[in-house]
Amino acid sequence: MLVDSHCHLDAGEFAHDRAEVVARARAAGVHAQVLPATHADEWPALREAASPDDGLYAAYGMHPTFLEHHREEHLAQLRDWIARERPVAVGECGLDFFVDGLDADAQARFFDTQLRIARDADLPVIVHARRAVDQATAAIRRIGGLRGVVHSFSGSRQQAETLWDLGFLVGLGGPVTYERANRLRTLAATMPLEFLLLETDAPDQPDSGIRGQRNEPARLTVVCETIASLRNMPVAEVAAATTANARRLFALPDRVATTA
Repeated sequence: MLVDSHCHLDAGEFAHDRAEVVARARAAGVHAQVLPATHADEWPALREAASPDDGLYAAYGMHPTFLEHHREEHLAQLRDWIARERPVAVGECGLDFFVDGLDADAQARFFDTQLRIARDADLPVIVHARRAVDQATAAIRRIGGLRGVVHSFSGSRQQAETLWDLGFLVGLGGPVTYERANRLRTLAATMPLEFLLLETDAPDQPDSGIRGQRNEPARLTVVCETIASLRNMPVAEVAAATTANARRLFALPDRVATTA
């Protein structure tokens, strides 16, 4: 059994075949998905796409690359959504210094407030940190009292260890399947399994077997198999450990790991 710890199943790319995508994921052994939000306008659609009975769990937040959609009042609305909907996490939120033209100060302001919202609600936070791992880590340390995951981690071993010391996990997905991703593959091969989550980030970040195509949660098996091969260990062990990590972080029900 596998948990896709980061999948945008509510995205428009899945509008025409969402049910089939979920069915394919289940057939592949992916029995739970965490669905992070990107901006306030799409929270209602995400709520409709999520279904805990079907293993689809919502997280609400404000993604840094959607900065043009964010308003200060959305932060107050986020607190209301968290209190009312009781999602499994706050996010996707964070910092992105890769995309040109994004106001760094505004990103930091929205990120810090969302970290405080997560801390106050006693929820984990799903962090986006693209070319911003050190800055995101500094914010996590400054706010304090947090737990969560830095998804699609692409930093160094030292940066990962700092996050682990702060109680954070790292999420790995499609990029680890590319043979030239040497640093990422070395991390996957040697890191403690207790700090690892698997993800697809579907419909984005396809693995090497579907390069340039739409990604979907059924492809999580490829990520799991790749990491197991890099670690020279059984796929089932990687699956069991990462599923346990996801269940623990997001407080997912036990049946995620036991119900077909």
